[in-house]
Amino acid sequence: MLWPPENDADYSDDDTDGIYLDEDYPDEGYIDEEYLEDIYSEEEYTDADYPDGAYSEENGADGDYPDNAYTEEHDLKARRSEREPADKRTKPAKAGKRRKKKHFHPGRILLLLILLLAAGGGLWVYAVNTVYDRMHYDPIESVQYTAMETEGVTNILLIGNDSREDSDDGRSDAMLLVSINNRTKKIHMTSFLRDMYVEIPGHKDNRLNEAYSFGGPELLMETIRLNFGIEVNRYMLVNFQAFAHLVDAAGGVDLELTNGEVIYVNGYLAEYNMLENRTPGTDYLDETLSGMIHLNGPQALAYCRNRYIGTDFARTGRQRKVLSALVEKAPVILAGHFMDLIRDLPEDLTTNLTKNECMRLSFMAPAAVAYGIEQQSIPINGSYADARIRDMAVLEVDFEQNRQFLRESIYGEQ
Repeated sequence: MLWPPENDADYSDDDTDGIYLDEDYPDEGYIDEEYLEDIYSEEEYTDADYPDGAYSEENGADGDYPDNAYTEEHDLKARRSEREPADKRTKPAKAGKRRKKKHFHPGRILLLLILLLAAGGGLWVYAVNTVYDRMHYDPIESVQYTAMETEGVTNILLIGNDSREDSDDGRSDAMLLVSINNRTKKIHMTSFLRDMYVEIPGHKDNRLNEAYSFGGPELLMETIRLNFGIEVNRYMLVNFQAFAHLVDAAGGVDLELTNGEVIYVNGYLAEYNMLENRTPGTDYLDETLSGMIHLNGPQALAYCRNRYIGTDFARTGRQRKVLSALVEKAPVILAGHFMDLIRDLPEDLTTNLTKNECMRLSFMAPAAVAYGIEQQSIPINGSYADARIRDMAVLEVDFEQNRQFLRESIYGEQ
């Protein structure tokens, strides 16, 4: 049959579904060789000759073909389409056939979540490695192969060194044991008062803080184990500069200060500014202030060092307040400012924690920030007395009473 037909009778039922059938129009041209490809070159017929509306549903659909529906222009366009490869031809859709709706399979959602978690985990590992590489790793051979966690509790001794230089000499100005109990879901912050008169292995009995000056972190941890029965073999040493930098890296802390504490903050800042070659008066607080005050690193350090308001118990209490404020800020820091913290973290932190142990602690952090925080001091009330030994003002301690308290509070023993 030649195209176009001379009358409507030439249309068959088979022609209504698709109009042009592949078997009627092979790739090399029309049957009977009436129209060959070399007759109609690409140059002869362009898109401009054939507007999109030339063939529409109104012009021909469902077998309804008016006499004027196919003009010579339609014929030419039809011939041109037949010259295209078969896989590029677009056949009219059959009536009543609907396009299938694509559904997002739950498995794809799960895969996407896994990929996002993997990316986040990779970033977290990178961050921890970066932080660790900024610290000084100083292993202690005697405890190098002991477990970090014992009886479900991880004990890390934070040592505040009162050396005025970036070194590990001097006495320990602060000794704060951080205990993470994954059973009871609690974090205990225990301050050990430096004036306790204790037994120091290899030396005469002396104040607790002298253990650090005699033998560094190793001897100090050994002294605590001997006198208080607490297994502690991991430490982190923080000197004045590192402490101030750490608070600044966290964006400072908000604390309640009395007017007297404000005045002493400025007094300690005077010394800090001189040691750090800063302009006199830098970071001074308005001495009429009291109440809730935002403190930066140097101001928080000056607040912690104050030993003139209250006893040493009050001073260690101020230290715990600053540390607690930092812990409470952890969720905000982890959520939005973690990379800033990494960038600003001081490089003058020293520890015997391995990189793998730091990684384990970092993965505990998201859960641990929801743990309850309990603060306490050793010696406990009623377990000590002021004394003077070898011309030193010291505290004589009932060690058995304090050992029992630590076992009950930190390990949850009854």
